[in-house]
Amino acid sequence: MGCHVRRGLPEIGFISASCHPPTAGFVYETVRTMNKRAKIFVAGHRGLVGSAIVRRLQREGYVNLVLPTYEELDLREQKKVREFFSVERPDHVFLAAARVGGILANSSRPAEFIYDNLMIQSNVIHAAWQSQVKRLLFLGSSCIYPKFAPQPMQESHLLTGQLEPTNEPYAIAKISGIILCRSYNRQYGTRYLSIMPTNLYGQNDNFSLESSHVLPALIRKFHEAKVSHSPHVTLWGSGAPKRELLHVDDMADASVFLMKLDEERFSSILSSSCEGLLNIGTGTEVTIGELAELVREIVGFKGEMIFDSGKPDGSPRKLLDVSQMKKLGWEAGIGLREGIDRTYRWFLDNLQNLRM
Repeated sequence: MGCHVRRGLPEIGFISASCHPPTAGFVYETVRTMNKRAKIFVAGHRGLVGSAIVRRLQREGYVNLVLPTYEELDLREQKKVREFFSVERPDHVFLAAARVGGILANSSRPAEFIYDNLMIQSNVIHAAWQSQVKRLLFLGSSCIYPKFAPQPMQESHLLTGQLEPTNEPYAIAKISGIILCRSYNRQYGTRYLSIMPTNLYGQNDNFSLESSHVLPALIRKFHEAKVSHSPHVTLWGSGAPKRELLHVDDMADASVFLMKLDEERFSSILSSSCEGLLNIGTGTEVTIGELAELVREIVGFKGEMIFDSGKPDGSPRKLLDVSQMKKLGWEAGIGLREGIDRTYRWFLDNLQNLRM
């Protein structure tokens, strides 16, 4: 049987009685694993992470994916989200929808970053509880940790220090999502995990120089300099900060792995001292300068790199402690060089349709 992907929504009238919250005595069903015919809602399925999760689910034979477009369902609008859950009643939710971007986007549009993310995650998490979703996976970001957190950053470092100012509104929104999941788990017995990936890259990334993250921006800059025969490329910052990078296909693999966990291990995460919070990464890092050199080599740019130290660096280091995922039996499998090479080849094949 082919993959059954439901994109449209039926006509929706008033909210039915089935959308009422569970009663106080309601006990969430024990889930042995994610059944191949379970109804799965991937919020943000057109984005970097969401599209990778969809590809992974389809490859594994999941046939009942619910994938409304932004035009069909604006997740910032509470009434529409509530109606959607009332009609569709998904069994599992991957909450990958978010407003994301690099330093420039975060600095220039802070109100959008905090408002949009707060609305999206609050609406989806609340509606998931109302419709008795079995499991939900909330995707955050490593920027939730303090700017000067000990390295590598452990889940227990959450809320122990000052955030990086350039992305504070986004980080606060994501921290709110974690606390929201914990609160619903405590009060209502829901089964919601929060996973914090390191810097992600790969197929369907955003290559806009105004709103992208560091790696897609480097790929585009070096490619355009190569094509135009420019003698040099100017890069933001000193090149000294260190970053950990994870290919989005590994992120999707980790997400599906967690959603399919047996009940004993899933419950152990929820009952741990970090209450359902997990880091997802590689456990290795490179400087921005080393990353730029690797991208330059893969793209084939022969000119000079110039670092503009007058531009902000962001956090000095962002290395995640991924020991908890390793204990569960998961590790990243795509090396940095291989991942960048894959991403650049995809970039070349899709130049006409990229987010630029």
